[in-house]
Amino acid sequence: MGDRVEIEGSDARKLVTVLRRHTGDRIEVIDSAAQRFDATIEIERRSVFAILSECITAAVEPSTFSISVAQAVPKGQKMDFVVEKLTELGVAEILPFYCERTVPRHSRRDERWQRLAATAARQSGRSTIPAVSIPEDFASILERFSRYDRVLFLWELAERHPLRDRLPQLLSGAYSILVIIGPEGGFSSEEALLAQENGANLISIGSRIVRTETAALVMLAILNYLA
Repeated sequence: MGDRVEIEGSDARKLVTVLRRHTGDRIEVIDSAAQRFDATIEIERRSVFAILSECITAAVEPSTFSISVAQAVPKGQKMDFVVEKLTELGVAEILPFYCERTVPRHSRRDERWQRLAATAARQSGRSTIPAVSIPEDFASILERFSRYDRVLFLWELAERHPLRDRLPQLLSGAYSILVIIGPEGGFSSEEALLAQENGANLISIGSRIVRTETAALVMLAILNYLA
């Protein structure tokens, strides 16, 4: 090995000013192909380099399910939080969308969200970064349903069956899963009916109504437990 790679931007600043690393310190580098390398830092004035020593076998991430989340875009900066936490929990893909009761109509933020996903992936030790798509409308999300083995549509008015009983049977034989999360005001009955007609399973996560930025995290935690 011995390849010398320059570390730039926020990653370099974090190593030097936040983590206070010095020349000779050991780090781990993950490249765009998700390969991991042992490396040594070299700091030359304002430049930071990594000297790669050996390739480490890529970490195996849980593969029982591949989980994508379609999230109705919430108000303010809440989507930033959703992207970061879903990435930490291992989501494969994040699909922001607008529907009947979403309040904001942001200018394009998908590039910012993708950067947040990359940072969260590094922080949590993931070897892959989830894709964050351009926000779509609800009709476009409906058209995606056929790409997944199961679609779970979280709706506070769905029949309340204990998930510990329902999910194992519902997800038997499934690999790709799409979880649909509504806006602050919830999905309308018409939207829930459309989702069901297109093959979604209407799911309640219990008697408590949680915030939109909480719902996906709860569902990911449950699915990770099952995995």
